[in-house]
Amino acid sequence: MKGRAVASAVGIDNLTNLRYEKRDHIAIITIDQPDKANAVNRPMAQGLRAIWDDVREDRRVRVVIVTGAGERHFCTGADLSGPSDEVGRSGEGTFEEEIWWTPRQAKVWKPSILAVNGLVAGAGLHFVCDCDIIVAAENAAFTDTHVNVGIVSHIDGIGLAKRIPLGATMRMALMGRSYRMTAERAYQVGLVDEVVPLADLMTTAETMAGEIAKNSPRAVSLTMQCIWQSFEMGHAEANEYGWALGRMHQAHPDFTEGPRAFMERREPNWAE
Repeated sequence: MKGRAVASAVGIDNLTNLRYEKRDHIAIITIDQPDKANAVNRPMAQGLRAIWDDVREDRRVRVVIVTGAGERHFCTGADLSGPSDEVGRSGEGTFEEEIWWTPRQAKVWKPSILAVNGLVAGAGLHFVCDCDIIVAAENAAFTDTHVNVGIVSHIDGIGLAKRIPLGATMRMALMGRSYRMTAERAYQVGLVDEVVPLADLMTTAETMAGEIAKNSPRAVSLTMQCIWQSFEMGHAEANEYGWALGRMHQAHPDFTEGPRAFMERREPNWAE
């Protein structure tokens, strides 16, 4: 597939250890470095940036599924095994300059489903914190290994604390690799939305994506913005923000097409 290159000169036509495919209105991103536990090096990070740029600009894409290759690891964070100029990030720039792994970091307002096929460790938790719906295979596990190697659990710890109780976050962030949260426990604390057998993982994710893709892309995107941005606001401010987005949407064709299609008992024709 051809796509617009980004400043890193990496485009979706020359990806490294990443697979990017589109079917109907669904895009599937696969982290594909199983021999290194699906860790992300700098070329892969640049590739993710190019992919998210393409997702944002391609109006045909309504939902994204993110998963990992193999049956053991989803993503174990930054690949520190190669040359220093190939690690997942340099650590010298600001957060927005350095990190483009996830839809939130790339400012993509299209729904994302994370299909966790195995172990998530370290910065792999970025995806867990930032994707909209998390489906995990029964063999999945989650661990925050930053403090084991003398690194602050900043982005991951903050993201976890927005999704699960403080104690569960602290246990992961402070105990490091000595504690692995199982898929079942992750479901209990709300980090995971559904646990399924590994063989059913992608089918489950694709079914969810297909149902979301039937809905108004514009209404879905604004709904996401209402919910995610509310974390940065007080309750009253969030309500005003959501109300403003809802009023703005009234001028969009989907606002009248949806009720009309319902009354006429047909599938709606959403604006792209």
